[in-house]
Amino acid sequence: MTSQVQPLELVDKCVGSRIWVIMKGDREFSGTLLGFDDYVNIVLEDVTEFGYDGNSTKLSKILLNGNNICMLIPGGEGPAAAQS
Repeated sequence: MTSQVQPLELVDKCVGSRIWVIMKGDREFSGTLLGFDDYVNIVLEDVTEFGYDGNSTKLSKILLNGNNICMLIPGGEGPAAAQS
C-alpha cells in the first residue's frame, strides 16, 4: 500500500533547502526555506526576487504571505534556471 504525504508534510521536508515560490502577482522568489506556519506564511533567506520584466533583486531574508502564494517548487532556483 502506498503511503500518502500531506501538503504541509512535504513543505516541512523542504525546510533548510532551496525552494522556488511563484506568487499570484507578478513576482517569483527563490531562496532557502527557514520555516512556515499553518497558513503557509513562509520565511526565506538568501533570496532572489524575480519580476516578470526580467529584473532580479537579491534579499537577505523575506516573509511571504501564504494567501499570495500560487505554487511552491522544491529544489527550484527560479525562472532563469528553469529555462536552461
